[in-house]
Amino acid sequence: MPLSTTLANSSARGFGAFLVKPIITFTVDYLVVAGGASGGTGKTDGGRNSAGGGGAGGLRSTVTATGGGGSVESALSLSTQNNYTVTVGAGGAARTSSSLKGNNGTDSVFSTITSTGGGAGGGDDISSPQPPNTGGSGGGSRDDTGAAGTANQGFAGGAGSTGSSGGGGGGAGQAGVGTGNARAGGNGVATSITGSSVTYAGGGGGTGVNGAGSGGSGGGGAGGANASATAGTINSGSGGGGSYGGNSGAGGSGVVILRYPDTRTISFGSGVTGTESAASGGYKRATITAATAGTVSWS
Repeated sequence: MPLSTTLANSSARGFGAFLVKPIITFTVDYLVVAGGASGGTGKTDGGRNSAGGGGAGGLRSTVTATGGGGSVESALSLSTQNNYTVTVGAGGAARTSSSLKGNNGTDSVFSTITSTGGGAGGGDDISSPQPPNTGGSGGGSRDDTGAAGTANQGFAGGAGSTGSSGGGGGGAGQAGVGTGNARAGGNGVATSITGSSVTYAGGGGGTGVNGAGSGGSGGGGAGGANASATAGTINSGSGGGGSYGGNSGAGGSGVVILRYPDTRTISFGSGVTGTESAASGGYKRATITAATAGTVSWS
């Protein structure tokens, strides 16, 4: 038998086994925030001026706090040599015509965890009512009860009053405001998954002739009274403000942040935009700001 064949067979039987990498299991904490919704629009005539703020995207977290007033979730047990799906939800597009509800945000996903896109803010149209939508957090109403949020992800939008005040969009940490003249978006939730406290997923402010509401903490967009509203902050999952006499605010895109042992290194698949931090306190963190059904893996 030729020497080369003998060496190859020996390698196959013994030496090659030492080249097989073991599969290692480890724990991953996550923050998964969906895209926020855009606010609705009202009219500038006929007393139909109110519009609701967009609801924030659903927020699910294993660190510090999670959305909707729920208990923090359990970390995932993952392993090397496997691919895990990741999607970062887009924010709902702004409305540029009057008398329309906003657009929902889209879901964010990591592995088995899905956060629901924010619910559109209501628009004001006497001939064709435009009620708000449910979502991770619900949209604010233009003249009725705000839309519901999703359990353990976000809160409901605020109520509106025809013409005078649109309700604020719900936030991950608080319902949208449904009383008073300038109805603010609900506040978001702070988490320290990155190593410092950052707030995400605030609701968008409502609007009406009595004034425009501010956005909720965490990046919610302010409403616009006879002016265009403000968009939710990108990669915060926040809702955009409602408007009459201008464009509504777009919803902010979501984000996925992962925390894992500093002995592991993440790889981002095609179409995934992310960064990995240096080791700190026994962890590394990966912040993923854009992905559509992409994958990540660890070594």
